[in-house]
Amino acid sequence: MKLINSFKIAIKSLFANKLRSALTVLGIVIGVAAVISLVSVGRGAQAGITSTFQQMGSNVIFVQPRNPDAPGMAGLSPAYATASLTLDDAEAIADSHLVLEVAPTNENFIEIVADDESVFGVMHGSTPGYQEAFSYSLASGQFISDRNVARRDTVVVLGHSMAEDLFGSRDPTGQRIKIKERWFTVIGVLEPKGGAFMGFSMDDIAVTPITTYQTRLFTQRTTRGEDAVQSIAVQVSGSEVMDDAIEDIETILRKRHRIDPGDKDDFVVVSQEQILGVFEQVTEVFTIFLGAVAGISLLVGSIGIMNIMLVSVTERTREIGIRKAVGAKRRDILLQFLLEAAMLSLGGGGIGIIVGWLVSKAISLIDLGGMKIQPVVSPDIVVLAIVVSVFIGLLSGTYPAMRAARLNPIDALHYG
Repeated sequence: MKLINSFKIAIKSLFANKLRSALTVLGIVIGVAAVISLVSVGRGAQAGITSTFQQMGSNVIFVQPRNPDAPGMAGLSPAYATASLTLDDAEAIADSHLVLEVAPTNENFIEIVADDESVFGVMHGSTPGYQEAFSYSLASGQFISDRNVARRDTVVVLGHSMAEDLFGSRDPTGQRIKIKERWFTVIGVLEPKGGAFMGFSMDDIAVTPITTYQTRLFTQRTTRGEDAVQSIAVQVSGSEVMDDAIEDIETILRKRHRIDPGDKDDFVVVSQEQILGVFEQVTEVFTIFLGAVAGISLLVGSIGIMNIMLVSVTERTREIGIRKAVGAKRRDILLQFLLEAAMLSLGGGGIGIIVGWLVSKAISLIDLGGMKIQPVVSPDIVVLAIVVSVFIGLLSGTYPAMRAARLNPIDALHYG
């Protein structure tokens, strides 16, 4: 019965100062909404990266050039990596009995023009193995062939989004497009794949024979004067042979590159699972950072609750004295002010959850050049937000409540 009365008094007190209570609740609303929306964005980014890698399967290995003289991971960055891989390296890897497909790939950002339309996207130079290694399906036409690679044909296969941007609902197969002032014939269009990697949609790509890319678009040479390959995707027979395949590839390349035992490799071989693990760690740190930034808003909100409760104690000093004079105990006064603080934080937390969910939905509608972030609002985020908001309310209200409970009834009655 006392608890019910305390609730009634708390509600009456909060509604007696509507504007003040609303402004206090606003701090918690902003804090909880920020936590939910920002953490959900971080988790959405992590889920998107995971989904993208899963679409390519778990049996893909990537071989990339590396500067053996650069420290740590710096050797993998474009600023440090040296051109050390070639088409001959890819063909040698393809001879391994553990390998199903090999896709040597070069890439660069490029503008593609068709009639009066132009788009920016990623140009990939590769081989027929690209389609299988990266799990693409054809919507129309055909993919590049070994003959196209051998003849250095100026043909191109467009990603789904790129084809739509250039030709709308028309089938672009057989149409001509201009790339770096050269005319290319569209021979196929890929099925929509969805997902994004490194901030770019997997459907905003164009694929041309790697020999055409090397000789007609972007020329890059190794230190030995051969046409360079930026990376080699290797699809193996199964995830169970991944370690053996990596060891086999390393042996082949060390022999081809004449690397003596004990010397550092000028390449690196990593599995898709290893790359995914690195990205998951990065996105997890990113999510924690976003949550910490949003947590500052909750801290500010808690200070607001403490401040308003201290003001309330001062204003209601005579009321506290009267209640104590008629028999109210210290725990009753303590409970009274704790309930008021908890109701402020709980109300703000509830509204904040709704606002955070709406903000997350709004973010999912934003189109960043064909790429969308899909925030993931999971139950644990909501539960955490509620628990934290109530905890902050109780913690912020503890000192004002204790101060109110310790007031001397006689002094309180004489206040003001």
